[in-house]
Amino acid sequence: MPNKSRRSFLKTSTILIAVCYGHLALGGCSILPKPTFRENQEMNNDVNDRYARGWQKLKEIDGEAGENVIDALRDIAPDLGRYIIEFPFGDVYSRDGLDLKSREIATVAALSAMGNAAPQLKVHINAALNVGCLPHEIVEVIIQISVYAGFPAALNAASVAKSVFAERGVI
Repeated sequence: MPNKSRRSFLKTSTILIAVCYGHLALGGCSILPKPTFRENQEMNNDVNDRYARGWQKLKEIDGEAGENVIDALRDIAPDLGRYIIEFPFGDVYSRDGLDLKSREIATVAALSAMGNAAPQLKVHINAALNVGCLPHEIVEVIIQISVYAGFPAALNAASVAKSVFAERGVI
């Protein structure tokens, strides 16, 4: 196929795929059966299970600080609070495969690398300590991210860690 024809084919295919998937995403596909009452109940039960599982995991990891984050959202964005409980805590943190300490190390690394998430980093440094991370392990994570995220991000993270350690009396 010549280059011009190939480009035209790829462009047309891409547009068709986008239109078809967009149509499906908007509920325009009539060939899919509508869920039965029982299937709707099962979906609702799954949502309720996710919420209960997430709330339990949030309390296990973050304790009162996590509850305070969700409470602070109740009057402005209650759905955001529900999403935080259901997805990160109900689905991701509840998975097998990594223990909570490993998950919090990964979270502290990601938030540290972002360089602009100090409030969330504070919550997760506390959470890391709650699930068994030692202060020197958190500092090592911050040093490690300096290589890939840069010194400004690492300095911001170190400042947050220092404040958390001081509040908890571990430095």
